[in-house]
Amino acid sequence: MASEKNNFEQQLNELEQIVTSLENGNVPLEDALKQFQEGVKISRNLDKKLTEAEETIAKLIDSDGTEHSLDPTNASAPEE
Repeated sequence: MASEKNNFEQQLNELEQIVTSLENGNVPLEDALKQFQEGVKISRNLDKKLTEAEETIAKLIDSDGTEHSLDPTNASAPEE
């Protein structure tokens, strides 16, 4: 799990560097376009990982091992 966290953290840092570089505006247009495309790719990958983590966290496990997902509209009540 630690390698996944580091991978997530590394990608997040890379995305932050791209955003900072683009905000500074000192990048030639061709390089800015490449950085933007890479940033979108990283952002989608990070979003996917966060969604997967949320789905994992949103499961309730009964004492007998039965899993239930949380109802996203009512966090206090598991889905049937």
